[in-house]
Amino acid sequence: MPIRTPELILAPILPELILAGAAMLILLVDAARPSRGGRPMAVVAMLGIAAAGAVVVRQWQVPAVDELTVLGGMVAVDRYALFFRLVILGCAALGVLLAAHYLERTGEGRGEYYALLLFAASGMTLLAAAADLIVVFLALEVLSLSLYVMAGFSWGRLASQEASLKYFLLGAFSSAFFLYGIALAYGVAGTTSLGGIADALSGRTGSVSLALAAAGLLTVGFAFKVAAVPFHMWTPDVYQGAPTPVTAYMSAGTKVAAFAAFIRVFNTSFQPLTWDWTPLVWGVAAVTVIVGSLIAVAQTDIKRMLAYSSIAHAGFVLIALTAAGQDGISAALFYLLAYALMVLGAFGVVMLVSARGEGRTSLSSYAGLYRRSRLLAALLTLFLLSLAGIPPTAGFIAKVNVFRAAVSAGHWPLVLIGVLASVVAAFFYIRVMVLMYMQEPQDDAEPDRSPWPQVAVAVPAVLTLLFGVFPGIVLGLLDKAAILRW
Repeated sequence: MPIRTPELILAPILPELILAGAAMLILLVDAARPSRGGRPMAVVAMLGIAAAGAVVVRQWQVPAVDELTVLGGMVAVDRYALFFRLVILGCAALGVLLAAHYLERTGEGRGEYYALLLFAASGMTLLAAAADLIVVFLALEVLSLSLYVMAGFSWGRLASQEASLKYFLLGAFSSAFFLYGIALAYGVAGTTSLGGIADALSGRTGSVSLALAAAGLLTVGFAFKVAAVPFHMWTPDVYQGAPTPVTAYMSAGTKVAAFAAFIRVFNTSFQPLTWDWTPLVWGVAAVTVIVGSLIAVAQTDIKRMLAYSSIAHAGFVLIALTAAGQDGISAALFYLLAYALMVLGAFGVVMLVSARGEGRTSLSSYAGLYRRSRLLAALLTLFLLSLAGIPPTAGFIAKVNVFRAAVSAGHWPLVLIGVLASVVAAFFYIRVMVLMYMQEPQDDAEPDRSPWPQVAVAVPAVLTLLFGVFPGIVLGLLDKAAILRW
């Protein structure tokens, strides 16, 4: 009997193929001409990202296929995946711009950096489109392995090597939980397809208790990637030790991609058990926003402060996840878009203030920044206000949408916790602004005034303000992208 194989329709995964192809081209050229490992490889990486982005825009306008999934049901074909691909590619483009300047400045420019960045981006974009738990796991590993190496890319700094090792060890630990969750999900449904698991649970053909155990273990795996409490232990050390462009790219891209898969898995596969897993996510969200906001107050290093801020923001996205359905998904999508812009811009300013390497990341280094660089002070102020959720920034609209979706779902106590945590978080954001505008500089060190990195930081600033004043520009698109079908 002939074996039936699924039809190979590669058009929906063309962005991933382009990114991986550009990464392999960089590796080949860098191996042949090691001296060309600087800006020329950054140009190749940007061209690959631009080509992948053009394909995604084209697929948004004209769907590649009429089916819901391709490649044997492994990859989803919907605007949900396309939206996250665009956001991740934008993060990758800004990551290349920041890294090109940073690596040239520190003398660490090597072509393999851009190859690793593109491989990580391909894993992130594939993760957003994964319609099978096996593909989710493979995509997570592709992006994680690349980021493990990128975190330790500064060979001359012990902190960078330590960050890489911590990230790797704890990442491997979380992968074991995730794999065990996949095994239990397969035991419930006899398949790892997200739609197949949903069908099995809808028909109550599988064990509910076993399905909830699978959901719990998968939550552990996802919680590590999105830096949710109590699986956040790696975040402050890795964010502080890794090169700042890596931290910027990792903090934005990884969280966006991991939440893309998190939301898809729980709103498709485990949608029949929404009332059962919602209390678990409710509890994780509450603890995450509280712990992230409170511990950030005690930080004296801005990269660690932004790390705990990132943890708190993961909790706000989880609040949206508790409002299962289109409203919650749409709120989460806008929040992730706003978060990516805010955190990329904030770490970009941190890179420019550091000027040389990683030596000026203490909060005291920001004393009198307004007198040394009004532009950088203004940009960082905008990002901090958005992170705090102050109008008229995108961060304010993002929090309002999340809270509204959660209240509509009946989770007003969780919203109250989120509001109180936001008040606490405003303290450490305002503290940095007080240092910038009301304190005298403690040294004569000048921030980096190179034009291109400042332009790269200004782009997310403009978008942060634009989406805060005119959120309707993207909200209509998000309503279309928030529809998950299986």
